[in-house]
Amino acid sequence: MDALDVARWQFGVTTVYHFLFVPLTIGLSVLVAVLQTMWHRTGNERYLKLTKFYGKLFLINFAMGVVTGIVQEFQFGMNWSDYSRFVGDIFGAPLAIEALVAFFLESTFIGLWIFGWDRLPKRLHLAAIWAAAIGTNLSAYFILAANSFMQNPVGFRINPDSGRAELTDFVAVLTNKVALVTFPHTLAGSFLVAGSLVVTVGLWHVMRNRGSADTGAYRFATKFGSWVVLVSSALVVLTGDIQGKIMTEVQPMKMAAAEGLYTTESPASFSVLTVGSLDGSREVFALKIPYLLSFLGTGDPHGTVQGINDLQAQYASQYGPGNYAPIIPVTYWSFRFMIGFGLAAAAIALLVLWSQRKGRTPTSRWLLRAGLVMPVLPLLANSFGWIFTEMGRQPWIVFGEMLTRDGVSRSVSLTEVLTSFTAFTLIYATLAVIEFKLLVRYARAGVPDLTPEPADDDTDDAERPLAFAY
Repeated sequence: MDALDVARWQFGVTTVYHFLFVPLTIGLSVLVAVLQTMWHRTGNERYLKLTKFYGKLFLINFAMGVVTGIVQEFQFGMNWSDYSRFVGDIFGAPLAIEALVAFFLESTFIGLWIFGWDRLPKRLHLAAIWAAAIGTNLSAYFILAANSFMQNPVGFRINPDSGRAELTDFVAVLTNKVALVTFPHTLAGSFLVAGSLVVTVGLWHVMRNRGSADTGAYRFATKFGSWVVLVSSALVVLTGDIQGKIMTEVQPMKMAAAEGLYTTESPASFSVLTVGSLDGSREVFALKIPYLLSFLGTGDPHGTVQGINDLQAQYASQYGPGNYAPIIPVTYWSFRFMIGFGLAAAAIALLVLWSQRKGRTPTSRWLLRAGLVMPVLPLLANSFGWIFTEMGRQPWIVFGEMLTRDGVSRSVSLTEVLTSFTAFTLIYATLAVIEFKLLVRYARAGVPDLTPEPADDDTDDAERPLAFAY
């Protein structure tokens, strides 16, 4: 084990941990805005209750996402300084816009939304949550544009004197074909997470607090969240299919590794289960669906999909001696876990809808248990999706331009990286406990009581301090 190995583990752990909060923030910001819009248009009090209820869960998660996200940027200079020098001109531009425009937009208007209840006109207050939701989604796009450059470098040139990548076409970076398909795929996955949380909390209250005055609100939340999950699941499949075709075009080794495809095939079969040799060079046993991989990768059931061994020989000839295949078991199984956990969440949502058909109240303990597990499933799907995306690109940190081993900081020792890795892990474990307890505490509390408090005649409204209106 050396500093490179630990630096990779640290970035992987902190990135996956941070991304536990990101999809929920992205999806829940829009769902809360939709609920408030429904209240604004109908005047129905249950939508206001649900807006404030899920809005509180959104704010808790947003705060944790901000805290954990800041650490990511420090690592570029701390552990990956050679990478930062090489790609800083390109990578810095979308991240700077994300911070100056998107994050400023979302943070400013979230503040107005939090403290603007009963102080801002209803339309302006509604506009504030929509502006925050738009900022959150814009933030995701600029970050994905930066990451997509690592997957498919465009809009740059290599300076022969400095050896650095220099930006030549910022529009090309923002319109990278990988970014254009990754963004809707990520958004769909985010709504899958947010919808699952809405379902879980609503279902728990429907089944545990039957007959309460707010049962109607919880029943609506459960159905609303279930439909969000089902629609987003369909969009995940659709955008994932497009993403697979682009991935086959720009990173054929990643597709080959995802399928455990060692030799080039035409037509190629989709692997349900593949067992390879210990050295990862050949297939020992495989259970396959004929023609499916060719269709997923090329759009043609008889299309050609290149294999790992052929691509390895091609890359060795093109880039020099070395192993250009990722860790096959990691890419193979992370790809399947991503799909499996996502489909499981959709299946539970379908069962929840079925259990409430024609006004029925669900009573099955197994359904409740499945509902409680439900938010974890799309979170795992998202996490395995990113593990697949980043591990499948290896050994490249910027595909075709820079190897991961060449991006690590040369002056940072193994002890220093281990120290920071240990510290971050302990801090993140503590934050995870805090986040979980806060979400559970406020989720159990249920929707707020909207009965107005008695006015204090001795205090002028203009002199009252701003308050967290929940």
